Amino acid sequence: MKTLLLYSVATSLALLPATGTGKSAARDAAAPVVQASLQTQATRSGKTDASVIVTGTSPSAVPHVVATAALGGLEVYGVDGQRQASVPAGEVAGVDVSYDFPIAGKPRTVLAAVDATGNRLRLFTMDGGVPVEAGARAIPLGFAVEGVCLFRQRLDDALYAVAVGDGGEVDQQMIYATADGKLDARQVRRISLPSKLKQCTADGDGNLYVAEQAVGIWHLDGNPEADLSATLVDAPRLGHLGKKVEGVALYDGGKGSRWLLAADTSEGRINLYDRADHDAYLGSFVVTAQGKPLDGPGPLFATSVALGAKLPHGVLLISDEDGGANHKGVSMADVARALKLQPGTPQDPRAAAKPPLATVTALVETVPVASFGDAADDPAIWAHPTDPAKSLIVATDKKAGMFVYDMQGKVVQFRPDGKMNNTDLRDGFPLGGDQVTLVTASDRTHKSVAIYRLDPDRRELVDVADGVQATGLDDPYGLCMYRSPKSAKTYVFINTGDGLMRQWELLDAGKGRVRIKKVREFRMASQAEGCVADDASGALYVGEEDVALWKMDAEPDGGNAMTAIDRVAGNKAIRDDLEGVGIYDLGGGRGYIVVSSQGNNTYAVYRREGDHAYLGSFAVVADGARGIDGISETDGLEVTSRNLGPGFEHGAMIAQDGRNVLPTQNQNYKYVPWESIARALKLEMR
Repeated sequence: MKTLLLYSVATSLALLPATGTGKSAARDAAAPVVQASLQTQATRSGKTDASVIVTGTSPSAVPHVVATAALGGLEVYGVDGQRQASVPAGEVAGVDVSYDFPIAGKPRTVLAAVDATGNRLRLFTMDGGVPVEAGARAIPLGFAVEGVCLFRQRLDDALYAVAVGDGGEVDQQMIYATADGKLDARQVRRISLPSKLKQCTADGDGNLYVAEQAVGIWHLDGNPEADLSATLVDAPRLGHLGKKVEGVALYDGGKGSRWLLAADTSEGRINLYDRADHDAYLGSFVVTAQGKPLDGPGPLFATSVALGAKLPHGVLLISDEDGGANHKGVSMADVARALKLQPGTPQDPRAAAKPPLATVTALVETVPVASFGDAADDPAIWAHPTDPAKSLIVATDKKAGMFVYDMQGKVVQFRPDGKMNNTDLRDGFPLGGDQVTLVTASDRTHKSVAIYRLDPDRRELVDVADGVQATGLDDPYGLCMYRSPKSAKTYVFINTGDGLMRQWELLDAGKGRVRIKKVREFRMASQAEGCVADDASGALYVGEEDVALWKMDAEPDGGNAMTAIDRVAGNKAIRDDLEGVGIYDLGGGRGYIVVSSQGNNTYAVYRREGDHAYLGSFAVVADGARGIDGISETDGLEVTSRNLGPGFEHGAMIAQDGRNVLPTQNQNYKYVPWESIARALKLEMR
């Protein structure tokens, strides 16, 4: 984490325009002056920090200004600036608003505030223009809070609060409605920057901007399932800021008019940046009220919603604690005119954008693996033949060994057998006169095929390898098994990072042991890992990570011919790496092939039969009420249509989660009911 942030700092600093004089570029030219169109009364406490415009539940509803008043709680004003109400809320240091969040089946306007006395997050809904506390509890944050921002993630409409702190903390919480109609939150993740943060702002695409007071403006990725990135937008001395930045806000005037605004507090100016052009600096302006310049602008809030004839393109609210403990409002139309820009078209913050793709949630997650970093990798599913609830998940910790989990995600067994990368299993293997469930894994420690028998009564793996079954490969990597419909023989495929793939037959070696016999070798053009064999059709599907999903003949005499099911370059819905592959069996050779598209945290579905048509993609997102996060950066997955017990009667997808958040923990595996996937993409169930 620290390495990534430091790298981003260095990279971002190199990209910032140098002034050559060491002075802020904002001081090099006279900035235009914009007259305030709105001014609230001073707070009763004589202190204030942040404010928001709260629009009503319909376009014709009367808007309000809700502002913090420190120990005075929250205060409500009309757009004429007159105080209408005061609401106790502790020592409020920051506030933000979001719309149409479902609570007890009804869309509600939600306010989040941070209480600096207890350093807690408090949640409210608007009732007749007045905030009413709706939190099931005050959510402890554990650091000295300075500000808060809210955003609805466009992918699944989830509501997140981000609290920022005096020690550089960025704490992300997922807000959810409880069964009794209250609001609660769970910590998603915490990020640390070096020094005091004052305010943040974010949008539904996961663009999160943070004002680090003495350092500058950061752009972070607010999507908790995305790879963390931190880019420095602007900085003192090197860019267009003075010594201190205290406020950031986003203005959405539609295409061509989406801006980031920042309070260049020490210079007494507001900076504008073009979000469509990598946050490029557009200019600065000075705000005056009653003929006097606003010397130290603080936290900001912007909206493009029309608020009458004087504010046809919305308003920028600016905290002015030093100039009367109130809030100034500047017409965004006047701002655009002063900087020779177009204000665009008013956007309704209540309007929900259509989700970009289907989403589902996991019903169960496993206990995290013990190893840190990239450790969990690949699962296999064993369906109990008579009692589905006793089904098991076998999975790898590629730094330590093999796990067996039950259907509640609890650890049934762990074998510390080494670096096991991929795993698979087949029922009905003839061993010593019995039919057993055989489990194999690619063992990177011993460069071998690890072989186990799954004991259904003791619910554990038993080593049955006839000694070390060497592969002759430098790094055994991806693995899958195959039962031939022609010969009833069982095989295992293993590939390496350079595309080499070998096939072995699994043989009874006597005395309850199993050995391997090499029967085939072929090569992919580049790195491949995920694979699955179709025991009914005799097809082998292999994901060449950066290139394509390939279909081959799984028989040992199948040759090297390959057919591309789909190519990364030809389908915008998938993005390298292509990783885990699984088959959902509908019977009669029908069903679906599921592939993890690691590069965009989605799963692509193809028809199993015929021309293998692409049927759509889905993402697995967080369930705040259950406290289970989404799935991202998936390596291995498995799919089954077998009944796995309550909640999984029609089968499941089990997938590795590369970023296990809510809160941040070591990697684990998530169980997704097939019924949810089928309903999301209008697929069949067995």
